[in-house]
Amino acid sequence: MLYSPAGLEEQIDSASLRKVAEMAKVLQDCFGRAVRLTDERTAHVLDHTEMEGQLDKLEEVLHEPDVIVRSQRDHDVHLYHKHYAATPVTEKYLLAAVKVTEHDPFVVTAFFTDEIKRGERLWEK
Repeated sequence: MLYSPAGLEEQIDSASLRKVAEMAKVLQDCFGRAVRLTDERTAHVLDHTEMEGQLDKLEEVLHEPDVIVRSQRDHDVHLYHKHYAATPVTEKYLLAAVKVTEHDPFVVTAFFTDEIKRGERLWEK
């Protein structure tokens, strides 16, 4: 039996739990925090055609970023940046946006960009 934050009990069978597990990959960031990447968010990332074949770099930017910036639009979103001299679209930074919640951080999007985004620098290599 699982308990919701409000303390309400819900029964979830093992088949449902397997389905949830298949729908998300769990990555680790540089702080050892588990970051969820769902199939839906993976599809969104791959909508950026230059990201095809680059999902290994997404794991890398979370685990070994150069800079992490707090988003100016949503303070719960942290923007992980890592510089790559060669990408499918020339020299760029890979940006991975992670919605940081207390119990369930998850990848919102990822794409290549020319520069580190503005915002409060939370961490720097």
